[in-house]
Amino acid sequence: MQNFNLHQHTYRCGHADVDIKDEDYIEEYLKAGFNKIAFTDHCPEKDVIDKRPNIRMTYEKRNEYLESINRLKDKYKNKIEILSGYEIEFLPGQEKNLEELKNESDILILGQHFVYADDGKDLNVIGWNSCTDKDLFKYGEYVKNAIEKGLPDIIAHPDFFMLGRKSFGDYEENVTREICKAASKYGIPLEINLNNIFRHEFYDLKDKKALNKSNSTYPNKDFWKIVSEYNIKTLYGLDVHHIVQISLYKELAKLANNIIGKETIEKLEFVNNF
Repeated sequence: MQNFNLHQHTYRCGHADVDIKDEDYIEEYLKAGFNKIAFTDHCPEKDVIDKRPNIRMTYEKRNEYLESINRLKDKYKNKIEILSGYEIEFLPGQEKNLEELKNESDILILGQHFVYADDGKDLNVIGWNSCTDKDLFKYGEYVKNAIEKGLPDIIAHPDFFMLGRKSFGDYEENVTREICKAASKYGIPLEINLNNIFRHEFYDLKDKKALNKSNSTYPNKDFWKIVSEYNIKTLYGLDVHHIVQISLYKELAKLANNIIGKETIEKLEFVNNF
């Protein structure tokens, strides 16, 4: 079983546990037997494009965030390996800013949550039934371009677009294959994200209760069946926003495997280390 997690948020993003310190997460990971973790909070934007509140840390908190992780690296160096990083979105024209984030941290994961609208300024955010064919095409292009430019080390929740789609058909398959071709060519792992399962099975930050289980749209079994046809590294990502997710890791992974299906899971190329 994978004993590392490279998708971990902090209170700085505004929608994770507000009363949990960075060190509290480390202690919980040690209890759960993990030997490596990466803090990859939602990245700050030097040029603010995503104006939604409580979505990402401010640019001013960037240095404090990195300093905190570096202190923990030193304090726990004989117990657990700790990486600094960010969860980024790719937007054309923002490559320089993303490269700066890559240069100052250990790891970047790409979690594409939006694309540019037709005006090239506003954002179309992917949400419930909110991902048009045009948005889906852009989503695939953005993920592919980010990989080709050498920005992300991992693609987080690559099937996130299914949050805004009603079914998996030919168009979804074409975009999935484009992502797979790029990931396979450049050796970039794809993440089976466990946070959406957690929210639908256990907890929702806003309502303090589990969501409707039938609305859990990713991981998507059709997406991962296609992934299994390619030479692509795969890993689990807890996408921790609530500290309780860490102790639930094995249970969440088992639920993800059930959704994706045993036959597909056995074909995926899981990595034992990163």
